[in-house]
Amino acid sequence: MATYNSIGTTYAGTRRPDPRIADRIHQALGGSATVINVGAGTGSYEPSQTVLAVEPSSVMISQRPPGSAPALEASAEAIPLADGSAEAVMALLTVHHWSDLEAGIGELLRIARRRIVVLTFDQDVSRGFWLLDEYLPEAAAVEDTRAVPVERLAALLGGARIENVPVPHDCTDGFLAAFWRRPEAYLDPEVRAGISLLAQAGDEILQPGLARLSDDLDSGRWHRRHADLLDREALDAGYRLLVADL
Repeated sequence: MATYNSIGTTYAGTRRPDPRIADRIHQALGGSATVINVGAGTGSYEPSQTVLAVEPSSVMISQRPPGSAPALEASAEAIPLADGSAEAVMALLTVHHWSDLEAGIGELLRIARRRIVVLTFDQDVSRGFWLLDEYLPEAAAVEDTRAVPVERLAALLGGARIENVPVPHDCTDGFLAAFWRRPEAYLDPEVRAGISLLAQAGDEILQPGLARLSDDLDSGRWHRRHADLLDREALDAGYRLLVADL
């Protein structure tokens, strides 16, 4: 499977933090004085109190903006930090990429003193997203193999409250469901390059479904089929925020 050293080259441009989602994440951190971001990528959603980012991809680290917290090139499964290194640890849209979930969660529990915040997705909901359900079922099948059941994740965290995170219709962070009301965006190769599932699947697998989407947009079928979406402000596409107090 491709790594972020090969698929992450455009993330700084296509994965810009959405302020509404940022507010939810920062509220979940609960005013923690020190935060470590694990699986940090380019640094999206890091609050000002972030003291360290942990990220295995040098390509992602190179795209962190000036003034960001220092970054440590390391994997979530083996973080070379002392126990209780920060009040809070956050891990955003990353756990499904980890090679050893239990080891990674164990590391979060070890380095956090007070709280852990994880942004993930509920595949039972996500697989019903129109892009995957109607056009890219092959990509949905790939997601099934790597998705982490939310209840399992909450249990590994020792119990966590689970909050829905609706996706605004004009979301600025180009993750998979960000363009649910802007379907033409998925025809843009640069947009797809910033979505790990689509970038890893590759255009050869995606092209038949994307061709059907293009045809449906040209003919108006997509808009007729999804007329109920056109006036909605936000969509529950399965994104979930887990907050665990230690």
